[in-house]
Amino acid sequence: MASLNVGNLGEYLREQRRQAQLSLRQLADAAGVSNPYLSQIERGLRKPSADILQQLAKALRISAETLYVQAGILDERDRDEVETRAVILADPSINERQKQVLLQIYESFRKENALEGTFVPDTASGPDDEMPPKTN
Repeated sequence: MASLNVGNLGEYLREQRRQAQLSLRQLADAAGVSNPYLSQIERGLRKPSADILQQLAKALRISAETLYVQAGILDERDRDEVETRAVILADPSINERQKQVLLQIYESFRKENALEGTFVPDTASGPDDEMPPKTN
């Protein structure tokens, strides 16, 4: 786990608050924290808990994982895994058993690739995309 980088977190929160066109007081009220406490977080003087970050993320309508990464609680690779799991669990078109099986398969692929040190490209190619063997 990385150490908390509250300075960058504060700057990031301030920018997100401004983009959401919220005053410090409005965000504090929406997140259920005090105005002075939020001000201290934004100035890098306080280290908020994961629960507070989650409340702030909800009030800003951004993912909590994004704030966890900014705070150094979660690294970028972990965030991708958490978001993938969340998408699978939130999918209403598959039942709970199917979700659990899919998560198990996903985890087995991640472990296999980690053991092999395999680089997984962003785009997958299927068997039709392979070049036929060269004949002489």
